[in-house]
Amino acid sequence: MWCVSDEGSGTTPHEGVEPMGRGRAKAKQVKVARQLKYNSGGTDLDRLRDELGVGDPDRNDDTDDLNDELADRYADYADDYGTGNDDRPSGNRSSS
Repeated sequence: MWCVSDEGSGTTPHEGVEPMGRGRAKAKQVKVARQLKYNSGGTDLDRLRDELGVGDPDRNDDTDDLNDELADRYADYADDYGTGNDDRPSGNRSSS
C-alpha cells in the first residue's frame, strides 16, 4: 500500500508490504483450472457438433452409397481378372 509521507511531496510504500495483485491473479487461475478439471460434465455435444460442422450421425447415406459403389466396382474388377491364375510365375514380370 502507498501512503503519503510527511517528508516531501511524494508517496512511499510501506516497508515489507508487497503490492497486491499477483497472488489474487494466481488464485483465480488455480480456481479456474480446478473448475475445468473437476466440473467438465456440462459439455453440450450437439452444440459442439454444430460448431464443427459435422453432420447428423444418423445420416451416413452418402458414405454408404460411395462404399457400395466401390465394393461393386471391386467385385467387377475381381470377376474380370480372376484369382490371379495366369501363366507367369508369381513376382516375375517379363516384357516380351
